[in-house]
Amino acid sequence: MSAEILKVNSSTPESDLINYVADRIKSGQVVGMPTDTFYGLAVDPLNLRAVDRIYEIKSRSRHKALSLIVESVDQIEDLAQPLQGDFYALARRFWPGPLTLIVKASSRLPLKVTANTGNVAVRVPSAEIPVALVRATGFPITATSANLSGASECTTAESVQAQLGNRIPLIVDGGTSPRVVASTIVDLTDEENGWRIIREGAISADDIMEVLG
Repeated sequence: MSAEILKVNSSTPESDLINYVADRIKSGQVVGMPTDTFYGLAVDPLNLRAVDRIYEIKSRSRHKALSLIVESVDQIEDLAQPLQGDFYALARRFWPGPLTLIVKASSRLPLKVTANTGNVAVRVPSAEIPVALVRATGFPITATSANLSGASECTTAESVQAQLGNRIPLIVDGGTSPRVVASTIVDLTDEENGWRIIREGAISADDIMEVLG
């Protein structure tokens, strides 16, 4: 059965449609959705069966952790161990935006989400739909890319449907992705050696170094 495609306004998401999608996520379903980079897969990260489904749907290695979308730094503080100055400096400068920060997870977050690393990747996107979904569900949601592992990332709902349409029940169509470059990833978990850039993406290494020196 092919996924339902639901068109949602990307700049002013309709509240009834957002609530409909949020209810699907809260019920444990996997939903495709736009972000400010590529389309992603959203589930409740505390629902272990839903987390398992993401790995099954993507044929993804369970050694790879899932990234999370949050609406605020406050929400991250509930999921992470005490955060350091570098985290707050980068968050102030680049959020909302295409920057993913890896921090040490709190014991509240299931090890399945962290792929047994004890770390979690988080970001606040500059996109209205995923942030609205976080607000409507009342919890952070996953944002791993909506594609089969090893396949190209998706920039439209149609491309998500082409890859995953028979594996997920619902895809939110928020139009074409505003960027074709992934988020930059900075690892802040190594207290001894300091921060490091895992992937240079939409935010340049020079911009990161300007903030962190």
